Amino acid sequence: MGQLDGKVALITGGARGQGAAEGELFAAEGATVVLADVLDEQGEKTAGGIPSADYRHLDVTSEQGWDEVTAEIVARHGRLDVLVNNAGILTAHKLVNVPFDEWSRTVAVNQTGVFLGMRAAARAMLEAGNGGSIINTSSVAGLVGIFGSTSYSATKWAVRGMTKVAAKELGPKGVRVNSIHPGYIETDMLDDVGDDREKMARSVPLRRTGQPIDIAQTALFLASEASSYITGQELVVDGGTYG
Repeated sequence: MGQLDGKVALITGGARGQGAAEGELFAAEGATVVLADVLDEQGEKTAGGIPSADYRHLDVTSEQGWDEVTAEIVARHGRLDVLVNNAGILTAHKLVNVPFDEWSRTVAVNQTGVFLGMRAAARAMLEAGNGGSIINTSSVAGLVGIFGSTSYSATKWAVRGMTKVAAKELGPKGVRVNSIHPGYIETDMLDDVGDDREKMARSVPLRRTGQPIDIAQTALFLASEASSYITGQELVVDGGTYG
């Protein structure tokens, strides 16, 4: 038996990277998976390679989009048990050089997108009365100050704060809310940093960058009954870099 047998999970940013790894692992553990993204061609291909997975277009900055996707999931499957707010963008500028449009876009995707996702999923979970697990992808940049990442860090700290508030509000109804804080993970987003991979690895106490499966396994733990008494917490997955 799988750890998520009978569960229905929605994963944003599911076309590639961490989201794709989470979708594959969740499906292998018995979940019905809905991958959501704006990268439609890649998302369809990813979902097509995962048994019991579907793909839906979702711009996480769209309130209407969230309402439609969650309503469709509930109508089709009768429930929504797990939300992984994985979608995000990385921006890097020193404070004095941050363009306002970059700031606004980063906040819209990384912060407002998580808020809209939590709200939509929580409404569905509370109405169903089965409890649930909401997993928000933050970053080590949501725990410490990372030089040259004003916009990105601001949103990841916000995700951390929203997670804690939601955990307190939703806990009495059996809905758990936690955040994952990845370090250097081998995804397309890491390419945007532009640093040498070997240099990154040398800076990590475990002497390697992380893989998407490292985050997926953490998300599986938080989605499953193995973490049934954990809510409002921050799980750092960074090889010890910021420990």
